[in-house]
Amino acid sequence: MTSVDKDQAKHAIRDRVWALLERERAAPPGVHGRIPAFYGAEAAADRLAELPAWRDARVIKAVPDKAQLPARARALTEGKLVYMAVPKLAEVKPFYLLDPARLTVPPNKAASSKVAATVARKIGVEEMKPVDLIVCGSVAVNRNGVRLGKGAGYSDIEVALLQEAGLIGPKTTIVTTVHSSQIVEDELPETEHDFSVDLIVTPDAVIECSPPRRPDGLVWEHLGQEKIAAIPVLAARVQER
Repeated sequence: MTSVDKDQAKHAIRDRVWALLERERAAPPGVHGRIPAFYGAEAAADRLAELPAWRDARVIKAVPDKAQLPARARALTEGKLVYMAVPKLAEVKPFYLLDPARLTVPPNKAASSKVAATVARKIGVEEMKPVDLIVCGSVAVNRNGVRLGKGAGYSDIEVALLQEAGLIGPKTTIVTTVHSSQIVEDELPETEHDFSVDLIVTPDAVIECSPPRRPDGLVWEHLGQEKIAAIPVLAARVQER
């Protein structure tokens, strides 16, 4: 399957899942093009919090999407350090540092990407501690741990940056919280820059996936010039090369 064929297959599956979520009223209208803010996200976060991988984690990296806000808030409430990606990685220092010991607003407020932008310090990977657990969003995911985001590739870049910096390793768990309707039976296309998830958590179930698959780092040939120019941390790296 060519890269064009893979992209077309991914888009078709995303469109199908977005339509299904709206048809089943499993998410608010307008989910197309987004990581779905599915109904039951709080229950999924509660179920995630019951797992040993969560209980043992002290440092968590999370996406800024609304669907994962309950997990971020839960982490801060429990005293975990949270690194949240700046939306679209639009800063040279592309992560917010959310330290529960230094919050000036309640955890459920600080966990919002809009509020974090006003109260959290931005940091680069060189300032980060090793990450125990990664919480990512998905549009679709299968039981082998292959996931599809909304197609922009930001989560893949975030994981690649952490991998290159030595901040994630074999003991780092990657989890996605989704609605059960987002779990598909398709054999989802994978590329070199994709990462797999170890756990899928829904409001009602936990699915273990294996084996883990991680990129060694950024796959520059998969990043177009427009994408590199739009992400300051990548543009800076190109200048350094």
